[in-house]
Amino acid sequence: MEVQLSMAEIKGWHVEQMDFPEDCNIIVGQSHFIKTVEDLYEIMVTSSSTVKFGLAFCEASGDCLIRTDGNDPDLVNVATANALKIGSGHSFVLIMRNGFPINFLNQLKNCQEVCRIFTATANPIQVLICETDQGRGIAGVVDGFMPKGVESSVDVNKRKALLRDVIGYKR
Repeated sequence: MEVQLSMAEIKGWHVEQMDFPEDCNIIVGQSHFIKTVEDLYEIMVTSSSTVKFGLAFCEASGDCLIRTDGNDPDLVNVATANALKIGSGHSFVLIMRNGFPINFLNQLKNCQEVCRIFTATANPIQVLICETDQGRGIAGVVDGFMPKGVESSVDVNKRKALLRDVIGYKR
């Protein structure tokens, strides 16, 4: 029996800038099941009573729709616009306000459907996308900017003050 191998053709690479409000954070990940929308919604609302969020999930089979949910219609629209830019099957975009990703990441990563988290940040991000004849996939992300140097003792003190006094961690 002869096995024929076929090589998928790469149609191109794309860089998509994610757009979201300055007072928000973004999480971009990959999942594997239509139930993702309901499960991620439940994680968000049971983890915090103050977080506002929008969620968009790119379905990879069947109807291939962008499934949405959230408790803030404007943030649902922002998540949907970013998911449309990415256009990669089984990817999801979560935009949140009044919360930090660190408060949700373990629960999101432990969700049965979540395969990976590409980024969780308030920085500007670009999503690197490879497109083939079958569709699109996320190759990675550019999160923020390149380092400009190594922190000094003054910078260490500023970092610790930010964590303790501004954000409220490490009291």
